[in-house]
Amino acid sequence: MVSQVFSMGLYGMEAFPVEVEADLSSGLPSFEVVGLPDTAVKESRNRVRAAMKNCGYEFPVSRITVNLAPADKRKEGPIYDLPLLIALMKASHQLSCCLSDSVFLGELSLTGEVRPVRGVLPMAIAAKEKGFRRLYVPSENAAEGAVVEGLEVYPVCSVSRLIKHLTGAEPLDPAIPNRAEQDEGTPLPDFSDVRGQAEAKRALEIAAAGGHNVLLIGPPGSGKSMLARRLPSILPDMTFEETIETTKIHSIAGTIPPGVSLIRRRPFRAPHHTVSPAGLAGGGSIPRPGEISLAHNGVLFLDELPEFSRPAMEVLRQPIENGWVTISRAGGTVSYPCSVMFVAAMNPCPCGYFGHPTHRCTCTPQAVSRYLARVSGPLLDRLDLHIEVPPVEFDDLASGNKAESSAEIRARVNAAREIQNRRFQGTGITCNARITPDRLHEFCPLNEKSTALLKTAFERFGLSARAYDRVLKVCRTIADLDHSAEIEPRHVAEAVQYRSLDRKYWMREL
Repeated sequence: MVSQVFSMGLYGMEAFPVEVEADLSSGLPSFEVVGLPDTAVKESRNRVRAAMKNCGYEFPVSRITVNLAPADKRKEGPIYDLPLLIALMKASHQLSCCLSDSVFLGELSLTGEVRPVRGVLPMAIAAKEKGFRRLYVPSENAAEGAVVEGLEVYPVCSVSRLIKHLTGAEPLDPAIPNRAEQDEGTPLPDFSDVRGQAEAKRALEIAAAGGHNVLLIGPPGSGKSMLARRLPSILPDMTFEETIETTKIHSIAGTIPPGVSLIRRRPFRAPHHTVSPAGLAGGGSIPRPGEISLAHNGVLFLDELPEFSRPAMEVLRQPIENGWVTISRAGGTVSYPCSVMFVAAMNPCPCGYFGHPTHRCTCTPQAVSRYLARVSGPLLDRLDLHIEVPPVEFDDLASGNKAESSAEIRARVNAAREIQNRRFQGTGITCNARITPDRLHEFCPLNEKSTALLKTAFERFGLSARAYDRVLKVCRTIADLDHSAEIEPRHVAEAVQYRSLDRKYWMREL
């Protein structure tokens, strides 16, 4: 007797249907799983056997062969536990119902409880596209899958409860997506807590409005990390498309909290400086998203940038530029989106006080040069705004006046993004930082005075072609914040000043 049940597989961002075929035949009792399974799939045999017996069902004593088709695609993870059990129940005539329009996903405990799995959202989307009508998933994943319209998603807590539903004894109710904001009770840190640093706040407002990359450099205790961690509070609202794409990545990584349907808050990822290149870009035998992809549509913050390994820093160069990270393995190639705001913070020297107005630097010139040389020129060139964060004055710290709140800054950022949304409608461009080279002069035209000023800065600072493009995009963002259709000389002057710190620190010895 051969039975067939449908499940889904996942490779990178792409999901594909998997046919779970179970055959019971005469011969010595055995249980084989074929179809390119990994170790976790092979171990399903033991979990399924124990779950069936502990739930009161009869495990067939015969020669069991389970095929996971298509056989040329590798299957991984414990998500096939549930469909494998259902297939055996049908093959052994303990369950008789039509399941041709249903998909099953879930890991089993030895007692028959259904545990959560990764990647439910992309698999639910693929199931809907392939014409399936019903999806059975663990209860913790139900809200995540329920956001897919036109697909009935049923939460399953145990094998016994699922069998009662399939036989019609106790029907399950389809899951309803949770429309509430995730982490509603944990407000983001506010810019009103930051004393002084008006210039740095202005630069971060520009960065948030245009999606630009940022370098914060200054002595210890000046507020670099404090400013960076408040950046998410002024970022614009995510569009529905951005929300779906962000949630898919976190679903694949298994980082969505239970009961959350969609990630509506822009991600903020701050990995430790000991992170490996694979941890940043992604990797593994079947590649998983790295920190830069988990920060997609949000912020990737690297504190103490020179302390990261050189390979880890250099692996970010291509993804920051293209918005995609491609991971190649012998079994295939996977691409993950990584359209992020890259924010880095660092001290100007090992002791941190090089250039400090009152605190003497104890580093030798050679030590300062070696420290700064850990950040390569090509990576530095990809940072749109270079912001010096000076020590905070006593009067600012002692002042009882509240600084401007994140809500006020965010209102200006949203207004600027609305201008960009209208400008880029139908082009696939999401913000000024993502303007493609072929459309740059179309969206960032300069008048005669602005062109002359930018030419002077280009020649004086020796800017690269990439730096020229990025300065032009920052000019466009400053003009949008100013609600100006044209890029004026004052916008160019402000944008150029954010490209001078590399000359102050990195080129001082030349």
